[in-house]
Parts: sequence; structure tokens; C-alpha cells
Amino acid sequence: MAIRQRLKIKPLSVNEAWQGRRFKTDKYKAFEKLMTLRLKPQKVNGDQLSVSILFGFSSKLSDLDNPVKLTLDVLCKKFGFDDRQIFQLIVEKEIVKKGGEFIDFRIEPYLD
Repeated sequence: MAIRQRLKIKPLSVNEAWQGRRFKTDKYKAFEKLMTLRLKPQKVNGDQLSVSILFGFSSKLSDLDNPVKLTLDVLCKKFGFDDRQIFQLIVEKEIVKKGGEFIDFRIEPYLD
């Protein structure tokens, strides 16, 4: 059964949700550096983008939404686009054996 609703409320940004300044942890800095080094430089074309991400988690308890913002921030930085250009976001998870974790993604023009 599908559930679909439209709530007439303004979405809240992460910046509006937290008081005070947020700082990157050493773990996040290491993740950002490792991901940036492993990504092959490519040009992203289009003013409106569709991004699909598949996360391979080794724990069934992993929340699907937790790594989304961090991953998108690194992709934006590496490929030179702004996350405001993302009009479609598809996020999935797959459970894998410990040590087999991964991030698989696709960035393409959004076709309305």
C-alpha cells in the first residue's frame, strides 16, 4: 500500500535546525578526504540534476538518511555543482557483509 501526502508546511533546513556552530569531526574530515581522492574528476552537466545513491551497509540497523547529506556535500564539492540543482534524489540501501560497505551513485540531468 502506498502512502502519499502533501503537508503545507515549510521544509526546515539543517542550518535552521541546530543552534550554534557545527564543526566537522576528524572522522568526517577523513571520510571527505578519502572520498574526494577516490572520485574520478568528471564534468556534471545540467541546471537540474537527478542523483541516485545506493549505500552498502553491513548493519541492518543503519539509517538510510544518515549519510545522505555528507555524501552529497562531497559530490557537490568534487564535481562543482550545487545541491540546489538536485531536483530528484533516489536513495537506497543494501545489506552487505562487514568489510564490503560501499557508496554507489549516479548523477544525470533531471528529466521532468
